Order: sequence, then structure tokens, then C-alpha cells
Amino acid sequence: MKHQPDYREFIKAVTRQGKPSHLPCYEHLATTDFISRRLGFDINAIEDKTAYWQAYVDFWIGMGFDVVPLEVGLNCPMAAEEEHGLSHGSEAHAMIRNDEDFERYPWPSIESPINFEPFEIVGRLLPEGAKVVGGVAMGPYEWTSQLMGVMGLSMAIFDNSELVNRVFEKLTSLSLSADKQIAQMDWVCALRQGDDLGFKTSTFLSPDDLRRWVFPVYKQMANTAHAAGKPFVLHSCGNLGAVYEDIIACGVDAKHSYEETILPVENFKAQYGNRITPLGGLDVDMICRASDEDLRAYTRNKVEKCFADGYWTFGTGNSLTDYMPVERYILALSEARDVAKAFD
Repeated sequence: MKHQPDYREFIKAVTRQGKPSHLPCYEHLATTDFISRRLGFDINAIEDKTAYWQAYVDFWIGMGFDVVPLEVGLNCPMAAEEEHGLSHGSEAHAMIRNDEDFERYPWPSIESPINFEPFEIVGRLLPEGAKVVGGVAMGPYEWTSQLMGVMGLSMAIFDNSELVNRVFEKLTSLSLSADKQIAQMDWVCALRQGDDLGFKTSTFLSPDDLRRWVFPVYKQMANTAHAAGKPFVLHSCGNLGAVYEDIIACGVDAKHSYEETILPVENFKAQYGNRITPLGGLDVDMICRASDEDLRAYTRNKVEKCFADGYWTFGTGNSLTDYMPVERYILALSEARDVAKAFD
């Protein structure tokens, strides 16, 4: 039977208000390669914008999702890799190293911080019952560390903290302007923000620096969502054990991105799940390489430990990648739905 999307089931899980009638799903993103392999054609070859976004919507709805994830980056140019022959993430991409660079940088207008057209097109294409979980691509930490470079930001924290203040304040104003406009769109049911704050053993910035520059932004983002009657979802990779209480205090309704070697999603749920909803958490490597039998058992365990109360969504611990076999993900998804029926 064809799935009839109902975004309200996703909202129930995220806000922990009412048990969903079925297992909701959520992914932070899927690469265009994964989407293309699932659809059976190259989505990048589609030149017409409406046709492109129709294929994008069909991909998510076709897998039985109730919500479509969508993010668009700020209109903040980065140094092009091909101009310098540099690898992705090179410190030489940094465009703001001093106050003069900040003044020269071509900041977008506060009225047009992002290109809103993808949201408008997708909004027109959504089937009945489906809505968007949307926001700005990359968060305040990621944008700052990209524009200043990780090393440049680290040194500026000690040598020129006022410049760090200015960059964060500027990016905050732009992101909040975008969020306020996105939150007013009727076809958007939740705001989201991706902002990878850490790695396997720690956060990139110290907890105190995150409290100074990043968490106040999250609080404003959450307030923006809540003022519009919508929840706020945060995706962040890394070991955030030292700051989970801070993240919860910001008003974040749901958290995405988990790694087994850091904190399995079921452990996160046991510790924090009465105050924040975990989303996803299935290990990408497990999906890719486990036997069918082991993947089913692994998925079954996640569903039983995380969805008994209804406050969890199926999904990976990170994203749908280029190297993930589509059929493996579908196998896990099918198993999860079968197991979840026991909790109806």
C-alpha cells in the first residue's frame, strides 16, 4: 500500500507529545549519488529546477518519509578550490584573518541571507500530508571555522577575540534572518540546524567558548522556531558529552548524529530522552558491511530500545552516503517498520 505521509507523526516523536501511529523517519541529508541510485537516474543531469526538486521530493516520499529535509547555505562566498589547487578544508581557504578582511568581505544583505527559491519550489511540490524540516546549511561554528580557518579561529580566540565576536555576530544575524523567514512558511513543520561541534574524543572549541559564542545562537534559533509553533532540530557530530546539558538548555527539541564508539543512540536516549528526542543512530558502517541477519538483529535492537515510547525516529547515525548500498538501507528500514508495529 502506498504510504500516505503525515508530518504530524514526526512532530509527535520530536516534541514527545502523543505517540506516533507509525515509525517516523528522519535523515539529515542524502548525497545526490545515493538519491540517483535509489531513483535509477542521475538527478544531477536534470536541468529544469522544478523537475530536479520534484525528483528530490519523490525520493524521500518514495521511501515512506513524512518529512523532507532541506537546507540552503548562506550567500557567503568561500575561496574556490580550483583557484588555488587546494584540498577541501585547507586553511588557505580562509577569507577572514583580520579586521580589514572582515570589512572587505562581501556579506549578503540581512533581507536575503540565503536563496529561498528551493524552499518555495519544494513547498509547491509536496504531496498532501508532507512538510519540510528546513534551515540553513552549516551552523555558526562551521561557518566561522570555514571563513576564518580552524587554526585562524583558534589563534584569534586568544589574539583578537573581538574579531571572533564580530564574525559570530554577523553570521548569527544572517542565520536568524533566514530562520525567521523559513519558520513562517506553512509547508515547513520544523527548523533544523547542522553544526558539527566535535570529533571522537572532544569538542573542537572548549565548552566555555561554545557557551560564549555558539549556544546563545542555538537558543535564539530554538526560540525562533518555538515562536512559530514549530520544534527545533540540531544535527551535530562528535563527542558532546561535556555540553549536552547546555544543548538541552538551549531549547533544542531533538538531536541527530550518533556514533557507536562515542555514545550509542540508545544510551543517549536512556540518559537524556525524557528531555530531548534522539533521531536516527544506526551505524553507517554496520548498514554497509554487516550480513543481512546481523543487520536485521542490529536494527531490531535499536527499535526495541528507542521506540517503545514512540519518541525516536528511524535513520542513520549520520547521513545517506555515496558508498552506502541503497538495498542495505532499505533492508534496515523494512526491518525497523516491522519491529515498530509491535508497539502500535
